[in-house]
Amino acid sequence: MKKIILDTNAYSRLMNGDKEVLNVISNSETIYFSVFVIGELNAGFAGGKHEKKNHEILKEFLEKSSVKTLSATIETARIFGIIKNSLKQAATPIPINDVWIASHCMETGATLVSYDSHFKAVKGLLIWDSN
Repeated sequence: MKKIILDTNAYSRLMNGDKEVLNVISNSETIYFSVFVIGELNAGFAGGKHEKKNHEILKEFLEKSSVKTLSATIETARIFGIIKNSLKQAATPIPINDVWIASHCMETGATLVSYDSHFKAVKGLLIWDSN
């Protein structure tokens, strides 16, 4: 996989020494990091015992040359609408932030690295197989 997007749980596992995620990152040319993942991480850091340290580690990670931060664009919002409607029609809702993360994946053509199986409900999404 040349381009990947790390989901919140994949980043967390990476920070806890997950060799599978490290291997995927090591073999990728570009690691996209969604602003929505950053928001979820900040929510998790807030008030935690290691809040300052976690922010510093994240900042260092985001400054790596292979890591590209993704903000929402008009195109992201267009794709979001398509995915959200498709999930609604199929009666397979997923958390709203995950719809945004999936939208970033579709927009960039990147493979999503996540341990959340509900992403399989998003048609056409490239998903890393952790098995």
